[in-house]
Amino acid sequence: MTIFTTLQEDIIAICIEAFGGKQLDYSRLVVELPRDESHGDLSTNAAMVLAKQIGMPPRELAQKIADQLAKRDEIDKVEIAGPGFINLRLATGVWASQLEAVLAAGANFGRIDVLKPDTVNVEFVSANPTGPLHAAHARGAIFGDVLANLLNFTGQTVTREYYINDAGAQVDVLARSAYLRYLQALGKDDITIAEGLYPGEYLVDVGHALKDKFGDRLEDAPESEWLDEVRSFTIAAMMEGIKADLEGLGIKMDLFSSEHALVSNGKVDEAISALTDQGLVYRGVLEPPKGQLLDDWEPREQLLFKATQFGDDVDRPLQKSDGSWTYFASDVAYHKDKYTRTRGKLINVWGADHGGYVKRMKSATHAISGQEDILDVKLCQLVSLLDNGKPVKMSKRAGTFVTLSDVMAAVGPDVMRFIMLTRRNDQKLEFDYAKVTEKSKENPVFYVQYAHARACSVLRQNPDMGAELSAGGRLDDINEIRLIKHLVSWPSLVHSAAKLHEPHRICFYLIELAGLFHSLWTAGRENPELRFIVDNDPALTAARLALVSSVAQTLKIGLEILSVTALEEM
Repeated sequence: MTIFTTLQEDIIAICIEAFGGKQLDYSRLVVELPRDESHGDLSTNAAMVLAKQIGMPPRELAQKIADQLAKRDEIDKVEIAGPGFINLRLATGVWASQLEAVLAAGANFGRIDVLKPDTVNVEFVSANPTGPLHAAHARGAIFGDVLANLLNFTGQTVTREYYINDAGAQVDVLARSAYLRYLQALGKDDITIAEGLYPGEYLVDVGHALKDKFGDRLEDAPESEWLDEVRSFTIAAMMEGIKADLEGLGIKMDLFSSEHALVSNGKVDEAISALTDQGLVYRGVLEPPKGQLLDDWEPREQLLFKATQFGDDVDRPLQKSDGSWTYFASDVAYHKDKYTRTRGKLINVWGADHGGYVKRMKSATHAISGQEDILDVKLCQLVSLLDNGKPVKMSKRAGTFVTLSDVMAAVGPDVMRFIMLTRRNDQKLEFDYAKVTEKSKENPVFYVQYAHARACSVLRQNPDMGAELSAGGRLDDINEIRLIKHLVSWPSLVHSAAKLHEPHRICFYLIELAGLFHSLWTAGRENPELRFIVDNDPALTAARLALVSSVAQTLKIGLEILSVTALEEM
């Protein structure tokens, strides 16, 4: 237990003792490092988040809490600032003593029971099986995988799921495209790939595989006889490539769900029937879309879901004019199936181009589950691929885009995984081959891995010095204290990142931790008194090696959450 959790529990105990009759919600109470270290060592928002519940002005409540905190031995000074922040200055030696808890936790540091155990389904990638994964898919793939790692680390039971969109017109187009490559494989040189089909060379291999399987049996057959077989074969071939790319990136899915199987097994009919039984489906005519000329609008009666009852802008069609189900109807069935299987939270990781689809799916999952917040959709913005600042636009194999496998071959999975999390998922990201592979502090993945290797080098060169914190804690230099503060904030950071579904926070934390460690290393080179090994002072040396060990341990834990290699030598 760190000073953060100790003080949080102290504040709750103070409030229970003073206002025992109140059923207070402490979920938004935090103890954290202030942004400006001149404000103190720690800060809490306790008075501001509890004042309304208690019925007391924030600053008055802050004073009551502060008076009690001031009695704690580890507190040197308490100040109230602004609307009711409580700023704390700790007694000498408190920060140094925190390393005992860090080292005692070992590989489980940060793995505290901070979240209510739950089952979580994380659906990510889910690219149409009409071609290989491209660089933009990599961002969502890495985001989803690291989020799943993070939730696992905080005690959640997580299912990683890929939804295969193997129903609808696009897979028929895929089958026709593959069939033309099959004819080419049979030696027909006059075959051209018509506009509207998939022109990528990745289907050339599929064409040869079709030839190996069917010979010339399909050559003169009508489409009605070969379409189903070619479609199934081609989808399987595409998914085999997609799975290989994901595994190369270090991602292993727990489940692949098929839209085609969902429709064929009557799951869509069941889902719409369930909504009908709830009185949430009706036949009606929608208003014309905004901005569309009335001459172009043909009103017709449709089967509609009452999406507006759950916060959507309009009610949503469930059937097409030919009587088949809409994509939305299939998605309703799929989310109902996921929720029925897990009875827990659903997280979807989508590309930014799906932003307009969020409200309707949240309305559907609300209706399905009876819970407004059961679905969290994380949108990943575009990735711009550059090489020395110049755009990289296409792949020889894909023809129109850069494949994930091309990028991975150029930079490796560690670089891809780390760099894709150096921006929030909702911000655009530039991925420059030259910059992400250079060995300098400007390259964050190198910077963090180098910090871990440096720490391991110190410990490896001093195996007999021990790494136990000496009694009394001799670490008091400002560089050491800043590093310890950041180390000890790790469990709180993990909690926030998991709670908010923001794995990029792990990446940001590791970059800052590496920077603080490199700064301390540099300070020791410039000032012999700050070196890790101090001649004739074994107690101080042991304390500093404890700090180095804590840094190595925490960097390794964080890199493992990212599934990035914690290098011991560079």
